[in-house]
Amino acid sequence: MARPSKADQLTAIKARREALAAELAALDERAKAAELAARDAGRPTLLAALERVKIAAIDKADARAIAAAIARHGGKAVAAHLALLESGVAA
Repeated sequence: MARPSKADQLTAIKARREALAAELAALDERAKAAELAARDAGRPTLLAALERVKIAAIDKADARAIAAAIARHGGKAVAAHLALLESGVAA
């Protein structure tokens, strides 16, 4: 049985490397899409909850501050601070 030449091996290695690079790029794109979806996964739940309550007038700056706090600290932390406001502990 004849052994493959070094040039054939090198060509095969380069082709495999290109295939793996393409696969890695596709995986990176899928991971990025999944991360974006995960970062926005709570939006439907929050919007559904907001639909169930009456909300007094609020200016854009306050709305952005609330949204930014949720994005930065997470819903659980913001809810905990709001619970303190409701209980009268925080002023």
